[in-house]
Amino acid sequence: QVQLVESGGGMVQAGGSLRLACAASGRTVSRNGMGWFRQAPGKEREFVATISSNGGFTYYADSVKGRCTISRDNGKNTVYLQLNILKPEDTAVYYCAARASVAAGTTDRQYDYWGQGTQVTVSS
Repeated sequence: QVQLVESGGGMVQAGGSLRLACAASGRTVSRNGMGWFRQAPGKEREFVATISSNGGFTYYADSVKGRCTISRDNGKNTVYLQLNILKPEDTAVYYCAARASVAAGTTDRQYDYWGQGTQVTVSS
């Protein structure tokens, strides 16, 4: 089993930055594709970014492309999401997820393990 714990969320003004972290425990996730998703109030959960197990492939939702960077440190069993130039519409609970596959993935059905989420609130 893999346990995922997100951190780094908070309240920030528009234009600001946050760095989210997802720490995995239970076993290594160095052979797992990882992803970040988010869910805003009253909306469905949506894909944000994904990274393959070795970090060689990344992919972003159009809504965050150019403002967001996903990375991973397999030695620390941790995945990161750097969010820049934040907008009020980025306000959501951000979830980290792990696949039982080395590949990246863009849909939540592809993921087997989920964290509890961390709140990001962007004020205008």
